[in-house]
Amino acid sequence: MSFWKTKKLSEMSVREWESLCDGCGKCCLNKLEDEDTGDLCWTSVACDLIDLNTCRCSRYAERTKLVPECLDLKQHDFAEFNWLPATCAYRLLTDGKDLPDWHPLVSGTADSVGDAGVSIASYALKESDVDDLEDHIIEWL
Repeated sequence: MSFWKTKKLSEMSVREWESLCDGCGKCCLNKLEDEDTGDLCWTSVACDLIDLNTCRCSRYAERTKLVPECLDLKQHDFAEFNWLPATCAYRLLTDGKDLPDWHPLVSGTADSVGDAGVSIASYALKESDVDDLEDHIIEWL
């Protein structure tokens, strides 16, 4: 049986934990919080550290030092994962759901994420190329 079906997130090894990331890049998109409601608005603007071809962080090991706003998910309570996209494995498993068919652990290939249209590669911009995040809010995510 697959480890994500038998273990809680807190019981997973580092390797298992890291393999849950599907590489979509959505967590690296900037989000804006409505001060009145607390609602999050997603933008199409990603952190400058992301490689938009692979949707992976180019400086993963040191990301939280280079970008203080970058969160290390292992350092947070799983109940706080509601800011992650609905397709994120960490959020899905926290919510008691299974991984989708396109997830690399299920499909057996990392290409399935792009093939399913889940990655940010086709629409994301880097922070350094954008002046105002509010001009890049996306409603459909």
